[in-house]
Amino acid sequence: MPSRSLSHAILPAIEAVAASQWDALVSKEHPFLRHAFLQALESSGSVSSKSGWEPCHLSVWQAGRLVGALPMYRKHHSYGEYVFDWGWAEALERVGGDYYPKALSAIPFTPVPGPRSLIAADVDADEVRAQLASAWQVQCAERSLSSWHLLFAEEQEVAAWRHQFPGLIAREGVQFQWRDRGFKDFDGFLASLTSKRRKMIKRERRLVAEQGIIMRLLEGGEITQAAMAHFYRCYTITYHERGRSPYLNREFFERLRQTMPEALVLVQALLDDQPVAAALYFRSETALYGRYWGSEVVADCLHFEACYYQGIEYCLARGLTLFDPGTQGEHKLVRGFAPQRVCSLHYVAHPGLAAAVTQFCEQEAVHVNAYRLGAKKALPFK
Repeated sequence: MPSRSLSHAILPAIEAVAASQWDALVSKEHPFLRHAFLQALESSGSVSSKSGWEPCHLSVWQAGRLVGALPMYRKHHSYGEYVFDWGWAEALERVGGDYYPKALSAIPFTPVPGPRSLIAADVDADEVRAQLASAWQVQCAERSLSSWHLLFAEEQEVAAWRHQFPGLIAREGVQFQWRDRGFKDFDGFLASLTSKRRKMIKRERRLVAEQGIIMRLLEGGEITQAAMAHFYRCYTITYHERGRSPYLNREFFERLRQTMPEALVLVQALLDDQPVAAALYFRSETALYGRYWGSEVVADCLHFEACYYQGIEYCLARGLTLFDPGTQGEHKLVRGFAPQRVCSLHYVAHPGLAAAVTQFCEQEAVHVNAYRLGAKKALPFK
């Protein structure tokens, strides 16, 4: 297919494209890329120019049909990204440059590995990526953006971008994920662990029960407006305890409850039959994603129960094979979550900063890869 048949355009909001066109490019395995999720972020105001996330999504068209897309935002800060580049910003500003605004291709506040470039199966992927690259390069030049960043893309996509555009700078990272090894049930999972870790998990779950806490699971349409409102109250507590305001507002979560309930799983912790803590998960046909949590009470091991053990149990009961509990946290390692490589890609316009960032990422990668290999040896499996 000749590249002249393709053209690109900037979408100032996700609602500028029909949900049917966008979702035709999205796998059912990735709920965070769905039109409804991105629109909930924007229509609730959680993502907007006011919040420092200015939508400028890239789209590629052929004869009026959307054949390629890439979520993108003009960022005026580096909050909510989970790939930290504050040092890069400071370095450029020290020599009189402006790091912000920058271009960011990611799912806001959602460090979940997955596809970022959405490409129709019947077009040439390289030509679509060339159109997308042309679009963000034009944006960087015309809007004086210092850089473009692609965060938490799948390894295959990262490799394709680097092959096509070797000048992109790669940065290594680590996350922790649980995978079903044929455990069948939670007892089977426990049986696969060393005695020390098996006893630890049993003790932690027992402590939760001894405090009089009962766990309740709600799926899809079972999640009422009141249940979501209570969850949001708990979610805000985790931010207020750190003296910060939450990234996401109540309207965002309520919109998700209304527009994509089939992707939601809510775990509630009950004390005297009243909810006192909650964890909100997302699911696909094969994977579970732990995203948000909060508690109104201080209870030993409740976080581990609500955010890890309930998730593992859910996966085993529903036949899901992957559980991504969220970014960071070595405490996940001893509970059966294995270290996984993640990679981000970066284009930096300033030659001096680009050279410094390249050197930094190369040196950092040595330590990150050594850490990942060392972490694998600390897994609790027999």
